[in-house]
Amino acid sequence: GCLGDTQFCFRFRRSPGRKVSLCCFLDQLDRDLPVYLKKDPAYYYGYVYFRQVRDKSLKRGYFQKSLVLISKLPYVHLFRTMLKQIAPEYFEKSEAFLEAVCSDVDRWPPPAPGKILHLPIMGIIMKLRIPTYRDKPGTTPIVQNMHQADAQISMALPTVHEVDLFRCFCPVFFHIQMLWELVLLGEPLVVMAPSPSESSETVLALVSCISPLKYCSDFRPYFTIHDSEFKEYTTRTQAPPSVILGVTNPFFAKTLQHWPHIIRIGDIKLPGEVPKQVKVKKLKNLKTLDSKPGVYTSYKPYLNKDEEIVKQLQKGVQQKRPTEAQSVILRRYFLELTESFIIPLERYVASLMPLQKCISPWKSPPQLRQFSQDDFMKTLEKAGPQLTSGLKGDWIGLYRHFLKSPNFDGWFRSRQKEMTQKLEALHLEALCNENLVFWSQKHTEVETVDLVLKLKNKLLQADREQLPVKTETLKKLQTHINDIILALPDDLQDILLKTGT
Repeated sequence: GCLGDTQFCFRFRRSPGRKVSLCCFLDQLDRDLPVYLKKDPAYYYGYVYFRQVRDKSLKRGYFQKSLVLISKLPYVHLFRTMLKQIAPEYFEKSEAFLEAVCSDVDRWPPPAPGKILHLPIMGIIMKLRIPTYRDKPGTTPIVQNMHQADAQISMALPTVHEVDLFRCFCPVFFHIQMLWELVLLGEPLVVMAPSPSESSETVLALVSCISPLKYCSDFRPYFTIHDSEFKEYTTRTQAPPSVILGVTNPFFAKTLQHWPHIIRIGDIKLPGEVPKQVKVKKLKNLKTLDSKPGVYTSYKPYLNKDEEIVKQLQKGVQQKRPTEAQSVILRRYFLELTESFIIPLERYVASLMPLQKCISPWKSPPQLRQFSQDDFMKTLEKAGPQLTSGLKGDWIGLYRHFLKSPNFDGWFRSRQKEMTQKLEALHLEALCNENLVFWSQKHTEVETVDLVLKLKNKLLQADREQLPVKTETLKKLQTHINDIILALPDDLQDILLKTGT
């Protein structure tokens, strides 16, 4: 039914065991990205430009063709813009044109976060900036206006990855806060939409609404009965998995009836009128095809409804505020909600870090203390979300539920890794501040050789894990190693200078 041109995005699993040479190169760039933009090693994205037009000269009576761009990078807006430039031309000119496109892409600089990039593509130049983890959340340092020197720039992209939040959430306008809770808790969600573009944009909007938290479960912006996970995700023998599916095939209305939360959206129009208040519908009212748009669930939100944001956005519709501005308001609202929720957790987890005085150069770095749900809950009385959010409700219940979710697991693991690396880095610095040559003179050769090998291993680890250590510290450690080796007998020196680890 999609006559004309349609753009959408899908996501699929990579087969395990595939080694790709680009990995280590992308890993370096990955470190500077905000957590929600890091590549997921298990998935690829497919960005699609599909054309369907009547053509009597063809056997089926229609010209139907897709151009698909596959990438590990979740830069939806960038690849969408790029396909808009090249797909219509490709449909006219075929293969040779794609070769020319590829040679343009080969000239692109690496996707380095924080830098202004100029990407040539078929006679135009796209100017953009990939965010870094240092950017203040909620701000997109917009690529500045064209300067005189930028005469050849045809297009400055305000974002590489964001979708139009307000447009996507407009059909379910009154339930945005409940949907935020469902996404935060990793609940199974289905979006039933009339077309792949609406399905994929709504799923991407849902995933991004808990930013700066990373959504750690699977999500499929456009899921079809041909996906290899179809059986796994539609089985009735077990509870639905933690996943957000975007679907268009009416067949799914039947297959996924048992899912606990279903969002049905009609055609997404540019909001010109104030959306009508719509109650949450009961799941049993979801008949196959004739059910009305809305949210079908028996979920009771933990937090009281924030009427303020609804009024603010409604007023924006009445005053004909541009949809980009409405999206900025909505994005800021979600960001403040997520930050109010996550700050108490950040604060508690920071308290699990051992004190710096516990770090001794002659012992292994100390371990982080265990996360205790009870201890965390006790902190909420004095330092809970009420410090930053005026929203009332059962915050404690929301935290208890969240601590069982994949999003908490993913967030906590990445915080754990950061803090462990910090401890390793502090341990390295403590070693550097010792007089290691003096130590080695008071110990046996066997102990000294053992120390040298340990220090070499430390240097390797710092490089391999990209520990947050100053370059001077690493140079100082290398100097210590060389000085210790030079104080040893010649035969040992030869062996140790040749040994990597």
